[in-house]
Amino acid sequence: MKTALIGYGHLGRIHANCLKQTPEITLVGVFDPDVEAAAKAKEDGYLGFETLEEALTQVDSVLIVSPTVSHYETALAAIAQGKHVFIEKPIASTTEEALDIVQKAREANVIGQVGHVERYNPAFVAAQSRGLSPMFIEAHRLALFNPRGTDVSIVLDLMIHDLDLVLHLVQSKVEEVHASGVALVSKSPDIANARVEFQNGAVANFTASRMSLKVMRKMRLFQPDAYISMDFLTKKAETFYLTEPGAAAEGALAMELDLGERGKKAIAFEGLTITESNAIVEEQRAFLAAVKQNRPPAVSLEAGTAALALAERILQAIDQNTVKAQHGNPHLSLS
Repeated sequence: MKTALIGYGHLGRIHANCLKQTPEITLVGVFDPDVEAAAKAKEDGYLGFETLEEALTQVDSVLIVSPTVSHYETALAAIAQGKHVFIEKPIASTTEEALDIVQKAREANVIGQVGHVERYNPAFVAAQSRGLSPMFIEAHRLALFNPRGTDVSIVLDLMIHDLDLVLHLVQSKVEEVHASGVALVSKSPDIANARVEFQNGAVANFTASRMSLKVMRKMRLFQPDAYISMDFLTKKAETFYLTEPGAAAEGALAMELDLGERGKKAIAFEGLTITESNAIVEEQRAFLAAVKQNRPPAVSLEAGTAALALAERILQAIDQNTVKAQHGNPHLSLS
């Protein structure tokens, strides 16, 4: 599969390096309207396209790793030429744009994938082998301050990773969204917390910050008779689960419990087996496989749209709470 990389910033360069590990994907060249980025691509040995249109004439697909504001127009231009599209998260600036991308891709019979890379994190892959049906979820994604990325809110920059994972796990419509956030150094929230309630009764709490003193990317899942913890940073996963005495998995630590009417059970602790891999390489290979087999990828355009739609609901809830905080409660009197 011949592809062009659209965008050669920090993440674009990472994608370019990762493509070297998949010989079946040929990186024909790079297009970036930024003069310095384009010069860097040529310095690194890549063919530089003068225009997006020139790039589209020479490839089968594009990896869109440009700023979010350009995703929509770039994707539509590629789809119009029948090119398959990989779009970094978020899929677009608005849900309206995302829905249009989905519709145009369907009409053109084009394969589209969104770069929600944590789907391919070894910790998440290992946890899925346990059979996940969480009813309560806690997600924390904290980062040190970095000026890069402050052009978008923390919800679209960091929290959206966890929104995609939870939507994938719960598979139920969102019922209620409650959220709050604070803008400290940028014009949009730098710290945010959201509580999302689903129609099937599942609840998820999300916390994201780019003003932390430490880096954290963790998710904890609670489901009947089991607790699963994932650390996306260290790529580790572990589980505590109830089982019959003597029935714990080989190598697991177990302790017997007397649960009264439920009888005797054992609570077991098990570190899940991790298969080392590069998540970006794996998502690139998943895109290749989807194109070759002409089937929707796991992280489809629809999945990317759903994550963006939930992110927008969270941002709306934050805005509503901000207005309340600024204007106070109109029903209260100071007389």
